Order: sequence, then C-alpha cells, then structure tokens
Amino acid sequence: MSAPCKSEILAEAQRLRACFEAAGATPVDADILLPAETLLDLYGEDIRARAYVTMDPLHGELMMRPDFTVPVVQAHMSNGAGTARYTYLGEVFRKQEGDYDRANEYLQVGFELFDAEAPEKADAEVFAMFATLLADLPLRAATGDVGILRAAISGLKLSAPRRAALMRHLWRPRRFRTLLERFSGRTPATPQRAALLEAHGRGEDVLSEAGLFIGLRDPDEIRKRLDRLVADLSEPPLTEGELSALDQVLTLKDMSPAALERLSDIAVDMPAMLDAVQRFERRLDALQARGVDIDQLHFEAEFGRTTMEYYDGFVFGFSGTEQPGLPPVALGGRYDALTRILGQGTAMPAVGGMIRPASLLDLRSGDPA
Repeated sequence: MSAPCKSEILAEAQRLRACFEAAGATPVDADILLPAETLLDLYGEDIRARAYVTMDPLHGELMMRPDFTVPVVQAHMSNGAGTARYTYLGEVFRKQEGDYDRANEYLQVGFELFDAEAPEKADAEVFAMFATLLADLPLRAATGDVGILRAAISGLKLSAPRRAALMRHLWRPRRFRTLLERFSGRTPATPQRAALLEAHGRGEDVLSEAGLFIGLRDPDEIRKRLDRLVADLSEPPLTEGELSALDQVLTLKDMSPAALERLSDIAVDMPAMLDAVQRFERRLDALQARGVDIDQLHFEAEFGRTTMEYYDGFVFGFSGTEQPGLPPVALGGRYDALTRILGQGTAMPAVGGMIRPASLLDLRSGDPA
C-alpha cells in the first residue's frame, strides 16, 4: 500500500482528537512561533540543535514549535491551574540530524491531564486511554519512571555539586556514565588536567599561562569553573556498593510486577528510593483497575532518558513490533516540575502524551516510510 496522503493524516488526527474530546478534554491551540528564551531556559542550549530558531526585530529570538506541552502548560498555569483536561492538534518542527528519512515537520495529536488529587490514577487514565486507542496495532508498550532514577541519584553519598551534575546529565547517558566513572575514581584526571588544577589551587594564573582565553567566555567564569573542579578533587569517591546499586536500577528491564519486586529489594539499601517505588506500586494498582494487563507490561528503568527533558516521573511509549524503523507512534509522561517552573512556584501535577497520526497510518499500511 502507498504511504498515507496529507488529507488522510489530517482525518486520522481529527478522529483522535475527537476521542480525547469525548474523554472530557478541551481543545486548545498554540502559536507556531514561541519565545526561544523560555525553551532554552528549560532545556538548555541542547534544544537549539534540534529546533528551528529565528530572530524577530520586535519579539527577539523565536523558535518554531518543537512540541505542544510547554505552551499548553503555560496557558493552564496562567488561567487558574485547576484540574483540567486538554487536547491539541497541530504541526511540530524538529531537525532530524542523522536520520534524514524522518520528517522534520509533522502532525501531533495530544492529551494533557492536570490533576492534583490522585497522580497515579491520572497516570493510569492517560496510559489506558492511549492503549485503547492503539489496541488494533502491532505495538509494544514500554514504561519507565524518571522519578525512580532521580530518587536513586538523590540517595547517593555525594556533594551537592556532584549530585546536581548527575541530575543535569541524566538525559545524556554517555556523559552521565562518564561522570559516574569519575566520581567513583575509576577514571582519574589526566596528568595534564591534574597539573592544571593543582596549579590553579596554588593561586597561579593558569589562564594566561596556558592560553585559556578561548571563545567568548568571561575569564571570571572560567576561574569559578576551575575553583569548582579544584574543590571536586577532594571529594571522596562513590563506593562500589553505591555504584552497583545504581547500576542495578539503571539496567533494570522486566515485566512490571517483577520490576516492582526488584526495586523494592534495592530500596532496602537505598531508602531514598522508597517513596518513588511506592508510587510505582500505586500506579500498577491503578493501571490494573483500568483493565491493563500489568503482567505483560514492560518496565525499563532507562526508558525516556533520551526524550523530552521535562519528564520527571512516569513515562511511556508505543512502538511498532513489525517495523522497528518507524519512530514511536506515541510517547508521554509526567512533568510535575515543569508546571512549577512555568507557574512561577505554583505547581500542578500533570501527565500527558502525544500520538503521531502519520506513523500510526504508516503502520496500518505496512509502509515504513
């Protein structure tokens, strides 16, 4: 069969949005051009490589909409921040560096649920709704929980700067692993780096001597960075026991009940994880109450680490089992911290997800394009 045309994709998107409206969601829209400053503050400069950015003489730097969640949260938090359900339909724009076969402009349809009363039940409602809408397709559902990973990190015996560095790079698995190796003492500083930091610690002007006035960085900024690195040299290393426990969490892949049992065991030695594990257990109960077969529901602790950085709890995705080359048909998760940031201190627990109607139709047609 041929790939679906634009009118077919739009019709499918409208059908999905109608399903979300039937579930009580209010349709919302968002500008295509969004203030880049807000998004860069949230994600850092990394998003610049994946988004289309332009400059407007009146409005400053603008970014073509990379997704809908941020503008929907902004609108909700500025309008009372009560319990609400929203749905949206529209184009998003993403650069596809390294995978030029994927579209850089495509439709998304989504559902967002703001509910402070029962977050785990809200997680279950969103996941079960997506599972029902996609039940006729050969898809594999996977779940994870960024909150469990963050809790495990918070329980490590680390200084505040080291813990903050791990939290910041949780979304960059290779950099995260490099930091763990360094913090455990497995990869000591190179002789050149050690000599530079020792000289700076003695008060020598290593910037001018080493010719480090590079780029546009302010010299004071570089010196403060060197101060932090010198202080880091005196930090005690992570113990092998802590590193082993964290690795057990990071590498955990199993069906959800077995994953819960394993995480409960790990939490005995890492009590900082206990609350997050208990939330996982309540979520599984809520999913089961919604008719989800949790015995066949995959849990992958690292799932979601390379998606949007605002997820901080439950995450889920649906991917094709017969055409692995397709991007995920649907993705979603919890983003409580995002509401606090955009609400300027006022938080509202929230969870949501999006479906790519073009990928859904590609899967039905058997065309992996």
